[in-house]
Amino acid sequence: MIEPSAPPRAPFSATLIGFGAVALWSSLALLTALSGETPPFELAALTFAVGGLGGLVYAAARGKLSALAQPWPVWAVGIGGLFGYHALYFAALRRAPPADASLIAYLWPLLIVLFSAALPGERLLPRHVIGAGLGFAGAATLFLSKGASFAAAGGRALQGYGLALCCAFVWSGYSVLSRRLKGAPTEAVAGFCLATAALAALCHAAFETTVVPANAVQWLAILGLGLGPVGLAFYVWDYGVKHGDIRLLGVASYAAPVLSTLILVGVGVAPATPALALACALIVGGAIVASVAR
Repeated sequence: MIEPSAPPRAPFSATLIGFGAVALWSSLALLTALSGETPPFELAALTFAVGGLGGLVYAAARGKLSALAQPWPVWAVGIGGLFGYHALYFAALRRAPPADASLIAYLWPLLIVLFSAALPGERLLPRHVIGAGLGFAGAATLFLSKGASFAAAGGRALQGYGLALCCAFVWSGYSVLSRRLKGAPTEAVAGFCLATAALAALCHAAFETTVVPANAVQWLAILGLGLGPVGLAFYVWDYGVKHGDIRLLGVASYAAPVLSTLILVGVGVAPATPALALACALIVGGAIVASVAR
């Protein structure tokens, strides 16, 4: 008797490349702290400009500038994901306590795992949901140890919570829809970054006061952000979610806030705590559960 074949496995190399985004995002907190008092939209405009120009140079060197000529739905998903997420997140932080807003926004890895069930050829298994749940528990442990309490219940705070939840849906939606648009080459992300930089610059002009970085360290931190967590990370994430195991990438994304905290501990900015150890154990356990074969 011929048994039905299982869904084809995603290339592990593509999943591994996607993991690179998680590693790069873990440096976001340290580099942002080193960038000084630059307002959020100004910082986004500068860093996305660096990330976009870097991608443009790379595409030109490979003779793939034509990758920017994409249908409008591809541009809508790309710009909506990159700019939409950051604009909503900045707005949430202005209205709700940062730890609370960050925890709600970090529902996006769990949502990626759940939404992936709607993708052609993908199958959501219990181990994926359990793994994502353990990952969220680990992230929640970390954010609760940083003061997330949801004690603020005023109208402004509730607006912030709602915006943070929108963040989670925007980024998870962007990631899953990118899988549906896997025919669009990753080089197109350069255009999304440049468009995001332009929109962030407009928001900066409308809502913020320009702050010039005070020294070389701050300029280098901004450059590092544009090359790494706000640059290369989006390219490798795009490639990973399009060609790798999107469910495992979703679960693994919960490692980013823990790795970020570990980096801060390593440079002496944050203390090592039992909550950090518990968060590490939960997230690693979730990744193991999600990745192990049935």
